[in-house]
Amino acid sequence: MNKFKDLKKYLKKYSIDIQSNLDDNFKIIKINSLINSTNLDITFFSNNNQIDILKNTKAKACFITKEYINFLPKNCLPIIVEDPYSCFAYCTNFLSPSIKSNGKLSKNSSFSKKIYLGKNIQINDFVSIKDNTKINHDSIIEELSVIGPNVVIGKNTHIEPNCFISNSTIGSNCIIQSGCIIGGSGFGFTPSNKVNIQHIGNVIIGDNVSIGSNTTIDRATIDSTIISNNVKIDNLVQIAHNVEIGNGTMIASQVGIAGSTKIGDNCKIGGQAGITGHIKIGNNVTIAAKSGVTKNIKNNDTVAGFPAIDIKSWKKSIIKLYKDMKWKLI
Repeated sequence: MNKFKDLKKYLKKYSIDIQSNLDDNFKIIKINSLINSTNLDITFFSNNNQIDILKNTKAKACFITKEYINFLPKNCLPIIVEDPYSCFAYCTNFLSPSIKSNGKLSKNSSFSKKIYLGKNIQINDFVSIKDNTKINHDSIIEELSVIGPNVVIGKNTHIEPNCFISNSTIGSNCIIQSGCIIGGSGFGFTPSNKVNIQHIGNVIIGDNVSIGSNTTIDRATIDSTIISNNVKIDNLVQIAHNVEIGNGTMIASQVGIAGSTKIGDNCKIGGQAGITGHIKIGNNVTIAAKSGVTKNIKNNDTVAGFPAIDIKSWKKSIIKLYKDMKWKLI
């Protein structure tokens, strides 16, 4: 059973200092929401709109900044931190650690003779490992996945069931969720007579990348489609051939990115945004949900709408439109 002193020790590894009178031996059952917590749970407060809920929480303790501790009920002890939401994230990992490889290779899976498997690899039932595949130490491949040909997988990477990965290099400490197709041919034809263009490039994925279920990443026509380190991709995202995505960028569900577009570091792309091909998006750009991006975007810009423009201009135009049409804003 996890105790509060164990959690403090875990958070200290990430340079998180906490102040609290909660008993070191308090047994942490789970972290829960403010509204659903019981006196066996800890919770967190990071949204100012939830102050009324905070006042009535039944949690035993709460990750919270110092300025809000007076809103806590007497039954809930403060755990004072600088960033409660980050502590919530770390706490979920503390209570639900990542699956570790059991080192077993299923007899029900098939293995080409032209492969390399590192130490402590886990391969579950009905997996097919094809030619020229290298899987490094401590990685996990779950049921019904097809890996290869021409794949390299780094250390401690987890491939969930029903993934199809070919012509790709994947880094260490990645999570590829169920149903992903990585390294398949992209969409390419000559405009006039519709001759199919064979894709002969690959996909390169960096370290600490998370890719959501049923996402597709196409191999390059030539050269590489590149997903850099620490990129986080949601479910149902389409990334076309020769796209490049910079470090730390986050992409929400149902985004589509057309071929040969370059996206910078630490960008945020909202759900259902569409991005045309052969454009350049700078660093630290935010693209609002449902935006249609058709032109280059400079560093640090925030855009919305179709065609996507500066979000302040977009809001003004929407307000004017609603006034002119005598509609009510919801």
